[in-house]
Amino acid sequence: MEKISPILARKQHHFNSILSGCTLKDALSKMNCENSCYLIVVDDDDHFLGLLTEHEIAGKGMLNKKTADKISVDELMNTNLPVASANDTVEDCMKLMCQHHISQVPVFDQHKFKGIISADDLLQEVMLMRNEVFDDDREVAIF
Repeated sequence: MEKISPILARKQHHFNSILSGCTLKDALSKMNCENSCYLIVVDDDDHFLGLLTEHEIAGKGMLNKKTADKISVDELMNTNLPVASANDTVEDCMKLMCQHHISQVPVFDQHKFKGIISADDLLQEVMLMRNEVFDDDREVAIF
């Protein structure tokens, strides 16, 4: 099966990132504007620090007694994530997501952050490769 590095190459550069120290209110606004279910939390030098997803917001953010403008993304972001290598396959990523019950996986190449592979990215890739997977010629719309 195909490696995930070509998928990363086709994706836009990290448009959905947010600086460490920003508030949950900032994050929710950005997620809404970008129509994204996650944000990559970075430092001032654009280094990956963690991932803030709808799951963390629903689980940690909504149970927090503070208001959204008083909660830092640093309090909510997930820093204990399994990671993939740019040389991993689509199947490797799918297995990692299933094993850890996650929808996004950070990808690193020799300790350098390369991007995020999401379940949507993998589904789209499988649909592009559907002739190999499904062995038929039906037209399928790709969003």
